[in-house]
Amino acid sequence: MTAPEADSLPLDTRPARRSVWRAQLPVVAAVSLGGGAGAAARYAATLRWPTEPGGFPWAVFWANVIGCAVIGVFLVAVTEVRPAHPLVRPFFGTGVLGGFTTFSTYAVDIRDLVDAGRPGTALAYLAATLGGALVAVWLAATAARRLLLGGRP
Repeated sequence: MTAPEADSLPLDTRPARRSVWRAQLPVVAAVSLGGGAGAAARYAATLRWPTEPGGFPWAVFWANVIGCAVIGVFLVAVTEVRPAHPLVRPFFGTGVLGGFTTFSTYAVDIRDLVDAGRPGTALAYLAATLGGALVAVWLAATAARRLLLGGRP
């Protein structure tokens, strides 16, 4: 069956593959737009606070920690407090915050620190980013629950 023939079929008999793509297109677009915005914001932070060669990458560290804290608050808000439009999570959660936080740049920064002869700084950055991100998301989600849900855990 050719595409024009499929288009002429009643909606309930058209091939399912086409409807799956049409259903996913808004989600893919939302993630793409949000991801671009989040990555641009992180990139702007690295331009504003550049890392000296062999230095601790503070801008990326704080992007990851702050982004994870926002993820904690955001997910509590949209899953436990008030349902959001179906495209809010893909746009903001996966897109914006996924683009803003960056564990790929984190890995490259670690490699660059090791290559620069700074293995101690690389190890500190590795541990501090992972620990900071996990603690940030937990503290932010816990605080959001208490503030937004009236003290319930």
